[in-house]
Amino acid sequence: MAGSNGVNVNESKLSSFGDNVTISKLYLKYGVHMMVVPLNTWVLISNFKLAYNLLRRPDGTFNRHLAEFLDRKVPANANPVDGVFSFDVIIDPTTSLLSRIYRPASVSEPQPSLTELQKPITESSDEIVPVIIFFHGGSFAHSSCNSAIYDTLCRRLVGICKAVVVSVNYRRAPENRYPCAYDDGWTALKWVNSRSWLQSKDSKVHIYLAGDSSGGNIVHNVSLRGVESEIKILGNILLNPMFGGEERAMSEERLDGKYFVTIQDRDWYWRAFLPEGEDRDHPACNPFGPKGKSLDGIDFPKSLVVVASLDLIQDRQLAYVEGLEKAGHKVKLLHLEQATIGFYLLPNNNHFYTPDEDVFSSGIPPNLWALVCYSFYGDGGVKNITESQN
Repeated sequence: MAGSNGVNVNESKLSSFGDNVTISKLYLKYGVHMMVVPLNTWVLISNFKLAYNLLRRPDGTFNRHLAEFLDRKVPANANPVDGVFSFDVIIDPTTSLLSRIYRPASVSEPQPSLTELQKPITESSDEIVPVIIFFHGGSFAHSSCNSAIYDTLCRRLVGICKAVVVSVNYRRAPENRYPCAYDDGWTALKWVNSRSWLQSKDSKVHIYLAGDSSGGNIVHNVSLRGVESEIKILGNILLNPMFGGEERAMSEERLDGKYFVTIQDRDWYWRAFLPEGEDRDHPACNPFGPKGKSLDGIDFPKSLVVVASLDLIQDRQLAYVEGLEKAGHKVKLLHLEQATIGFYLLPNNNHFYTPDEDVFSSGIPPNLWALVCYSFYGDGGVKNITESQN
């Protein structure tokens, strides 16, 4: 197996898409054979891949019943566990759109009653409390807000960021194509913005959007609608966001099938999500491509984009960062060497926690989510991040 993992981080290179877009900060080099993915992580993700291959059908349909059977789910838990309790809310009866709310609780706090689930956040804190609207990954087709891996992730967000998290159970493809996931994200944003109990002491809801994979893609597109409606979004967090395009990127060709994902896999998901007859240069897939919408002159939120160097679509993510920069928007890039897709979900890999204390200013623990929080709330410098100041 070690011989098949001949990709190692080394030095910055340049890659390009056609004539116009040039991407820097590629760190991959062939020829050095070492195990960059722990064996137990490799086995776990390989099992996911095997299951995903069973669910996708060549005719573009999806075995939803088997997908639900294989996806380990956990119920909401109003009994505080590790300082967090959760409950489910239907926020749009017309589409049965559900969101799971995660709230911090004191260690001694008993299980809240039904009337206390939505008590004002100002009752337990005099500080500004961020509200993170989270969109799970799964290439628009897999997982849900009650998947165990995302329940755990959202609980970590609450504990480390001292935030309220609203995890959105958006409709999935191929049963529900574009723009259903974006519509559900937009509904969730309006719902959160209208909840008086989510207001901090300044009578405002301090909204951030976060998501991984397809969820990161949804973050971008919901933000566009938020800008048009003048709903204030304070920041976006995109983890390995799922973007694409018709022309193959260098990383897609170099990493095709090497770390769990193939170009063929990605193409299937885009065909399942995009409107029938549309190609991968549709703005939903390629936001800064030939059909993309200009972001020049709009009040787009500042963004943190997290890129794993063993993700075959990393060039797409780097192109997204460059597109934001060119449009004059503030963006931070966190490029993690030797990290695979889903590293933030797997505690048995080196990137679940950032490796060195000195990544942060003093007093900040070495944890990715602390880095996320610090990048938005802190006012000091964070090493190993490429920051664009506009």
